[in-house]
Amino acid sequence: MTGVTDFDALRRAMAENSEQPEGPARNARAEQLLAEAEKLDIPLAVIEALGHQLKVYNYSSEKDKMFVPFARLLRMWDERPEDFDEYEAHSLHWVFKWVSAGMLDQPHVPLASIEKWLGEMQHRYRLAGHSERAVRSAEFSVATHTGDLERAERAYSAWLAADRDRMADCHACELHGQGTWQVKRGRDAEALELWRPVLEGEYSCAHEPHSVLASSLAPLLRLGRVAEARAHHLRGFRLVRPMESMRGAYADHVEFCALTGNEARGLELLAERPAYFTDTGDPSSRLDFMTVVALLMDRLTELGLGEQRVPGPAGRAWTARELAAHARAEALDLAARFDRRNGTSYVGDRARARMAQRPLVDRLPLGVRTAAAPTPLARPVPAIAPAAAADEPELPALLAEARRLSDTLQPHALQAWAAVARAAEGVELDPRDRAEITDHEAMGHGPEGAGLFERAAELYAEAGDPGEALAARARAAYVRALSGHVDEAVAAVAEPYDKVLALYAEDATGVRQVASVLMSRARILMRRTHEGPRDAGEAAERAVREVLALVDGHVGGDVRLASRAAEARAMLAELAEHSGDVETAAKLFRRATRQFVEAGLPWFAVEYEVRVAAFAHEQGDMAEAERALRAALEHGGPYLEATGQAQLHLQLAEVVGGRGDAQEAAEHSLQAAHWADEAGEGTTLGAWARHQLGGFLLRQGRYAEAAEVLESALPDLTAETHGDGAIVQTRWWLGDCLSELGEHRAAAEHRLQAAEIARHWPEQQDHATLAHLAAESLGQAGLPADADQAYARAGDLWRSLGNVHGLVRSLRARAWLALRTEGGLDGARELMADAVRECAAALAAADDPEARKRLTAELGHTHRQYGDLLARSAPEDAEDTATRAAFEDALSQLARAITVFAPLGAGALHSRTGAELAAGRLEAALSRPADAAARARAVLAAYAAHEAYEDAAGADETVQARRAEAEQLLDLLPADPEA
Repeated sequence: MTGVTDFDALRRAMAENSEQPEGPARNARAEQLLAEAEKLDIPLAVIEALGHQLKVYNYSSEKDKMFVPFARLLRMWDERPEDFDEYEAHSLHWVFKWVSAGMLDQPHVPLASIEKWLGEMQHRYRLAGHSERAVRSAEFSVATHTGDLERAERAYSAWLAADRDRMADCHACELHGQGTWQVKRGRDAEALELWRPVLEGEYSCAHEPHSVLASSLAPLLRLGRVAEARAHHLRGFRLVRPMESMRGAYADHVEFCALTGNEARGLELLAERPAYFTDTGDPSSRLDFMTVVALLMDRLTELGLGEQRVPGPAGRAWTARELAAHARAEALDLAARFDRRNGTSYVGDRARARMAQRPLVDRLPLGVRTAAAPTPLARPVPAIAPAAAADEPELPALLAEARRLSDTLQPHALQAWAAVARAAEGVELDPRDRAEITDHEAMGHGPEGAGLFERAAELYAEAGDPGEALAARARAAYVRALSGHVDEAVAAVAEPYDKVLALYAEDATGVRQVASVLMSRARILMRRTHEGPRDAGEAAERAVREVLALVDGHVGGDVRLASRAAEARAMLAELAEHSGDVETAAKLFRRATRQFVEAGLPWFAVEYEVRVAAFAHEQGDMAEAERALRAALEHGGPYLEATGQAQLHLQLAEVVGGRGDAQEAAEHSLQAAHWADEAGEGTTLGAWARHQLGGFLLRQGRYAEAAEVLESALPDLTAETHGDGAIVQTRWWLGDCLSELGEHRAAAEHRLQAAEIARHWPEQQDHATLAHLAAESLGQAGLPADADQAYARAGDLWRSLGNVHGLVRSLRARAWLALRTEGGLDGARELMADAVRECAAALAAADDPEARKRLTAELGHTHRQYGDLLARSAPEDAEDTATRAAFEDALSQLARAITVFAPLGAGALHSRTGAELAAGRLEAALSRPADAAARARAVLAAYAAHEAYEDAAGADETVQARRAEAEQLLDLLPADPEA
C-alpha cells in the first residue's frame, strides 16, 4: 500500500477507509494512517487521523481501543486548542458521548470514574456553550445501566427538557433511546409510537433504523403484532448483517427466532457470525449475545435436540446442550462483573430474565428458506395419540369411540382404530370386533390393503354379517383397481354386486352395505373411463346413478349415506367433464360440495371446490375461482395435509394478486411457503411460493423484505422444476429491490444474469429490457465504462426489435456516461445527436397518430436532455467565452424542446414548462434578464391558460413547484429587465 505524502492524500485515504466494512482490517488501516499523519508534522493532520481512528474503533468490535486516541486528542486540545479547526473542535466534544457510553460498556472501568467523567463532560460542554441535553442523556444511560430507576426518570425528564443543539444525538438515535426506556418500564405500545418516525423513514442515520427495527421485535411480539414483527426482522436483519459493531442488535434478531419457533433460522444467524462468540472489545454487546445464545440453546434442548451439533466458539464441536451451559456461564460471568462494578444486581437480573423467556409464538412463518430445520416441525393433527399403557382407556371405551368416529366419517377415525388394535393385542375378541379392526387396518394400507380386506370379509362372514362381508370384498376389488388392475377389479366386484342385491331383495342386509358395494363398483368403473373402451363412460354413469337411486330417500340423518350421495354427484361431474360439458361438471361439483357440507363432512368437499376453481379459472370467472379456493381452505380446516395447504394458499395468492390485492396475496404466499416447508417440499413448491411472495412484497414497496425472500428462493429455483422464466423473473425482481435499496452493484449482477438467460429466448424484449436495467445499475454503482457497454448492448437489441424509444433512451444514457469516461464532451455530443436523428427519422416515418404523439414527446425529451447535458458540461474554470458558447448551444436545444412539446398541449405541459424554466435560467446566466423574465412569465401564462391545471392547482405539486420556480426567477431578476 502506498504511503501518504501530503495532507490531501491523507484525507483521501481516510475517506476511502471510512467506506470499508467495519472490522479489524479497517481499524488496522486507521492505525497505519495515524503513523503516516505523524510523519507530516502537521498538528491538524494528526488530530484528524486520531479522530478517524476513534471513529472506526467505536463502530467495530474493538471499542475498548478508543480510549487511548481520545485521551491523546483531549490532551492536545487542552495544550493547543488553536490547532483544531471548527470541525475537529466540534468532533472532539461530540465523541465525549461515545467515550461515556464506552466506559459503561467496559466493566473494568470503575463507576466512580464514570461519574467523574460525567462531571468533566458537563464542565466542558458548559465552557463550550453547549446545551445540557447530551449530558443528561449520558447521565440517563448511567442510571438505567445500574438500575437506579428514580435517577433515570429525573435524567430522562431533564434530557427531554434541555434544548436541542449541535451536540444532541440525531433525532433517530434519541428516539431509539427514549423508546428503549419505555420498554424497560413495560410500556411497549408507547415505545413503538415513539419509534414510529424512525420506522417510517422520517428520521435515519448510519445505524438507524437498524437498531430500532431490532429493538421493536420483542415488543411487537408481546403485543401480538406478529406480522409487523416478521417484517421488521426481515427488513432489519438485512441492515444489521454487514455491520460488525451491531452485535447487540444482531442478538435481538437471534432472540426473535428463539421466541417464534424459528430455531433453525436462529442457528443460521449464529453460523454467520462466529466471531461474535469470542470478540471481547465490547463486553456489553457480548453479554447480550451470549444471553440469547443460551436462550436459543435451551429452546433446542427443550425440544429434545440437546445433542444436535450447533455453531459455537471456534476450536471445538458443540452440541446444543453444551453450548447452552457455556453461553449461560459466560453471560452470568459478564453480568456479575458489571454488577460488582455497579454495586447492584440489575444487570444479572435482566440477563437471567432474558434467558428464562418462553416462546411468544408457536411458529411464525417468515417466508425465507431455512437450510435445515433442527426438528421436524410436524403440523398438529387432531388425533388419538398413542398413550402409555397405564393411561390408555379400557378397550370397550376405545372400541366405542372408534365406531363413533368411523360411523360419522371423521378424518382421524383410522387412528382411533389403530389405538384399538394396540389395546387389543393379546386380548380374545369376537369375530365382529376383529373384522372391524382388520377392515380399518386395510383402509390404512391403500392399494396394498386387498389381502386385509379379504381377511376382514371372512371375519364379517364368521360374525354373521354377509352384507358387510360382501362390502369388504368389494373394497378389496377397488384397491386392486387403484394399483392398476382395473379389468381384474371389474371381474372381482361382479360377484359381491350380484350377491348383495340378492340379499337386499330378501331383506337380509341393509342399505349401508348395499351402498358400499355399489359405490366400490362405481369407483372401479370410473377408473375404467380414462383407459377403457368408449362405452366405459356409459357403464360408469349407470353404476353411479344406481348408487343415487339406492340412497336417495334413505339418507335421513345417516352421514354415510349422505356421503355416498354427494360422492355420486361428484362422479357425475367428472363424467360430464370427461365428455367436455364443463358447465354441467361445475354445477354438479358445486352440488356435491354443498351436500358434503350439509352432512357435516366439509373436509370431503375440498377436492371438488378445487375442481370448481379450476373450471372458473379456465373460463375467466376469477371471482368464482376465488370463492371456491377460499371455501376449500375453510372446508379443509386442520385436516388438510401440508401439501394441500401449500397448494391452496398458492393458488389463492395468484388469484388475489391478479385482482390487485398484493397485501393479501403476499400473506397467502407466505402461508404457502410455510406449508411447503412443513411438507418437505421447500425446494420445489416452497421455492415457487417464495418467488411469488417476493414479487407481491415488491409490489407493496417492501423492498428489504422482498429482497430477503427472493434471495432465499434463488438457490432452489431450477429450470427443470420451475422453468427458466421463474429464475429470470426472480432475478429481475431482486434487481429492482436492490436498486431501490441502493445496492446497485448487486442489482446489476442479478439483472445481467437474468439477461444472459433471456438472451437465448426467441422473443428478445425481456433481454433488451434487462440489459437496459443492468446498464442503469452499473452507472449508479459508479462503473461508467461497464454501464456504457451494457447500454450499447441494449441499444443494439432495441434497434433489432424496432423499439425506437428504447434505442433513443440508451443513446441518451450513454451520452451522459461519456462525460465520465474517455468519450468526453465530444463523444457525449455525438451520442445525443444520434438520439435526435433516430427519433426524428422514426417520427417522419410514423403513420399512426398515437405513435407520432409518443415519438414527438420522446424527441422533445431528447432535445431537453441534450440542452441539460451541454449546460452542465461547461467547466467552471473555463473562460467566459467557452462557458457562454456552451450555454448558447444548450439554450438552442432547450428552445427546440419547447417547440416540439408545444403542439402536444396539456399532455406535455409540465415537460414544456420545465424546459422553459431551464432556458430562463440560462438566459439569466447569459445576462439577458428580459428574455429570462419572458420565459418565466410564459410558464405562469401556460398554467393560467389551462383550466384543468388551474382547478387542480391545490393538488398538483408539479404545478405549484413550477409556478413557485417561475416567480422566484422573476424575483431574482432586476425590477426593470430592459434597464
